[in-house]
Amino acid sequence: MAEQHVKIRRHREIRRAFRAAFPHTIPIFAGFWFLGLTYGIYMNVSGFSFIYPMLMSITIFAGSIEFVTVNLLLGAFNPLQAFAMALMINARHLFYGISMLEKYRGYGWRSFYLIFGMCDESFSINYTSIIPKDVDRGWFMFFVTALNHFYWFSGSTLGGIFGSLIHFDTEGLDFVMTAMFVVIFLEQWLKEKNHASSLLGLALSLICLIAFGADNFIIPAMLAILILLTMIRRPLEARISSSTDITKETEKGGGQP
Repeated sequence: MAEQHVKIRRHREIRRAFRAAFPHTIPIFAGFWFLGLTYGIYMNVSGFSFIYPMLMSITIFAGSIEFVTVNLLLGAFNPLQAFAMALMINARHLFYGISMLEKYRGYGWRSFYLIFGMCDESFSINYTSIIPKDVDRGWFMFFVTALNHFYWFSGSTLGGIFGSLIHFDTEGLDFVMTAMFVVIFLEQWLKEKNHASSLLGLALSLICLIAFGADNFIIPAMLAILILLTMIRRPLEARISSSTDITKETEKGGGQP
């Protein structure tokens, strides 16, 4: 009986985490599914069976490099070029990983999947979401990652299957993901009490954009942000902690500073 009660309680925790995670992924569904369809169609018209986008979306799960892989598969065999290309395109995930070391630690087999399935969108949700106290954090982050993975996988597979039958104008569709990241940034801005890190990120990105150009600024900008925020981490955390304490004291005092 005790084991049965434990299983029932565990199932309830999992269902509660799924219900909490799903609404956060709905905006991702809109972008992932249509871009996944586009990718599947692209693979289809390039002469590949739907098996290719299906397997690539479930094993690689990196949209940008999957599009590039189409040309790599059609070109001469060059594994070093493929490795360098993948490293350059997805180098930002190195910085994401550093930020998520503590958050993804201690969840058993789920930690391995969270690391594998971490994409821009899953990182943004899992890093910024305020998870309710009665929801298991490990299962919440797992379902965010799994749902986003499923959206991309299902869109890519369907695009590969029905690519020859679907014809629509995809011009401007790539802006969906840009718009989504703008919304995520604005939500994070509204949650922050201290905007120092966000303003530094914007300023350094703009400087690198001017210095290196639109095609080459991302990696220098990430390196600059990482180095500078690491250097000023302690004073920045102290400032944030101080402003939080002042806010709490103000609230305790009935709104009087």
